[in-house]
Amino acid sequence: MTMHAPIAAGTTVAQARRALAALFRSHHIEAADADARILVGHALGFGAAQLAASPERILSRAEAERLSAFMTRRLQHEPVARIVGEKEFWGLPLRVSARTLVPRPETETVVEAALEALPGRRDADMRVADLGTGTGALLLALLHELRRARGVATDLSHEALATARGNAARLGLAERAHFVCCNFGESLAGGFDLVVSNPPYVASAEIDALEREVRNYDPRLALDGGRDGCDAYRAIAADARRLLAPGGTLIVELGAGQETPVRAIMAAQGLTAVAGRRDLMGHARALVLRALP
Repeated sequence: MTMHAPIAAGTTVAQARRALAALFRSHHIEAADADARILVGHALGFGAAQLAASPERILSRAEAERLSAFMTRRLQHEPVARIVGEKEFWGLPLRVSARTLVPRPETETVVEAALEALPGRRDADMRVADLGTGTGALLLALLHELRRARGVATDLSHEALATARGNAARLGLAERAHFVCCNFGESLAGGFDLVVSNPPYVASAEIDALEREVRNYDPRLALDGGRDGCDAYRAIAADARRLLAPGGTLIVELGAGQETPVRAIMAAQGLTAVAGRRDLMGHARALVLRALP
């Protein structure tokens, strides 16, 4: 790997931001300016407003060394969210860990679809399940919006559940959120008004072709959907009718090109698609399903 000169002590905030952004652009890193701003702020412990107000602030030796370490990690394509340990989702700051995916903006499509599927019920008592929760992103976003809802999140990883539980506590949602270690919904009883999932949906053979930020840093357990990318959908479909309360709704995130096979998998278990939702790029991203009578 090519070595780059570290950020020097005595550099100003503005100089450090410009230098990092230029270096990231030269390495074809998207959002170079935003990455530089976030990493400089994290090295100094500054929020966005404080950073913007301090362009001539001089970096100490310790701050410059810390920022140089962040620079090296980003040049190895480690995601900024993993370097700073946090990612915003649905306006909520969520901690990430080695056993969780970094929450992605397109997953907010599932939250949008869920809220759209619950007209007039935003203030109702309801039970929500999030299968394969990772950071807790889907469950916590929904509990934030559905103020009288209670929820359960599952994951196979104890570390992921610890991360999600910590996020719930920091957001003041711990009393309404419970966490269970199991494979999707296999250990849950029924009675859920809403079940959501962003399952692993990358075909096993395609993982090595993913961008470096994903294949080198996201946990394989959260990516690998088996030979055709649909193993998780089969597991969810097998439990869905048992999990859903009468009139309940299941919403799953979709990978590229998966709407047709997932509809078929769900239909084979007596679930019918009642709506779909596309993400901001126009891709079919969320599928809304209900159990046939």
